[in-house]
Amino acid sequence: MPTAYQKQVQAGIVLALVTSLIASTAAAAAKVLSEDYSPWLVVWVQYGLCWLLMLPWLLRQGPGAVRTPRAGLHISRSLAGWLGFTCYYLALPEIPLVDASLLRSAAPLWVPAVVWLWLRQQVPASRWWALLVGFAGVCLVLNPQVHGLNPGHLLGLGAGVALAVSMATTRSLSTTEPAARVLFYYFGISFLASTPMALLHLEPIGLAAWPGFLWVGLSIFLTMVLYTRAYTLAPTSVIAPLSYVAVPAAAGLDWLLWKQLPDLMTLAGSVLVISSGVLALTLSPRSHSDH
Repeated sequence: MPTAYQKQVQAGIVLALVTSLIASTAAAAAKVLSEDYSPWLVVWVQYGLCWLLMLPWLLRQGPGAVRTPRAGLHISRSLAGWLGFTCYYLALPEIPLVDASLLRSAAPLWVPAVVWLWLRQQVPASRWWALLVGFAGVCLVLNPQVHGLNPGHLLGLGAGVALAVSMATTRSLSTTEPAARVLFYYFGISFLASTPMALLHLEPIGLAAWPGFLWVGLSIFLTMVLYTRAYTLAPTSVIAPLSYVAVPAAAGLDWLLWKQLPDLMTLAGSVLVISSGVLALTLSPRSHSDH
């Protein structure tokens, strides 16, 4: 008979798995949309929808809710998050979904470097070893040939690095800023940053495409709500590695929708990247939030 705590952890695991699946299906939807619409337009509509969903919160809380002494860090965090999603969506038409998903999922590997170089914080040695293992995996996925790297893979790599900057700055902001304020600035700044290129690629969106656009936009909200809840129910060491479920999920969607299967280099790289992420969590000192 499971104890109350075991049931709580199980619920957290389920929520984390659902979060990864939602993210994978949203990425597949973005890839399908990119066959008929510019990724710039997809990004723009996504952030526009997300910002509109924040307006009820702003109306309830009033203008004072967005006052902040850390405007510069909000801008840095927002532009990094925007660049991460933009590179990811630009990569999707060029490379298999599983490759783009893995390169983006490698973001936690770059966080130690961002924290050390930018925020000047000490990083445990175990994180650096994990970074080296993960970097070897990323190199296998990039698989440079005689003719050079695929631009789509470079965009996927850029998505992971930008997401790492976003993750590191979000951690810093979370010490003083409420989550809703962080999201409000993130969605608003990202929408503005997307507007110039989106206007250059602006075209009418067909009725049949709107469900895909809506799902891509709503997925950010769903994943943030579910993942936050998962972390309140279960230890970080249990929940964090489950984000890598998005990689095999992406491989399954690649096969179902585009009849593509990952090659041996991608499979080997996936094993190294996922192993390095789990290794970093296992070897790092346990935090106070880790039950």
